[in-house]
Amino acid sequence: MNFSSFPKKILNYFKEVKTETKKVNWPTKKEATKYTLIVIAVIVVVSVFLGFLDIIFTLILDKFIF
Repeated sequence: MNFSSFPKKILNYFKEVKTETKKVNWPTKKEATKYTLIVIAVIVVVSVFLGFLDIIFTLILDKFIF
């Protein structure tokens, strides 16, 4: 491995990252807020659903165990 070319490779890597970052279609603040709220809503719905299933299965198992 040639260590003298290592700093050039690192510099080239960051130049490429900067170039690619400019190509990204970044969401607007409104879009980011909307998508964040959607994710939070889905998390809440799934959590409630799984909690409900947990309660149901606990009640069923309690009837079999006791």
